[in-house]
Amino acid sequence: MEKDYSHIADQVAAGFALMREATPDAAKAFGALGMAATASRALETRTKELMALAIGIATHCEGCVAYHTRAAWKQGASRQEIAETVALAVYMGGGPAAVYGGDALRAFDAFARDAGVPAAPGTVA
Repeated sequence: MEKDYSHIADQVAAGFALMREATPDAAKAFGALGMAATASRALETRTKELMALAIGIATHCEGCVAYHTRAAWKQGASRQEIAETVALAVYMGGGPAAVYGGDALRAFDAFARDAGVPAAPGTVA
């Protein structure tokens, strides 16, 4: 059964909304940190989202993989950029990261498919 990566990414956002209700000051501070950390400066936002994805893969965080794959995709990341990010994360995170790296590629393909973008060569439709 294929995972619903959009749902997983949406659940991450919904969880943050719950945090915002329960602890508004902490959520506001975390949100501000996220905005500052991902703002385009010396590194563009797309690159930073790829970095966040690599960390999510290496730390085995399913929600992070879905959320940051979608964010990178929305920033214009290519499937090849996702694949190279996966390779780096596996290098840093070992075998378990390979499992989450495969999820990142499947998530990218799902977001592209849902948007009606033709499948890249080497993908499973």
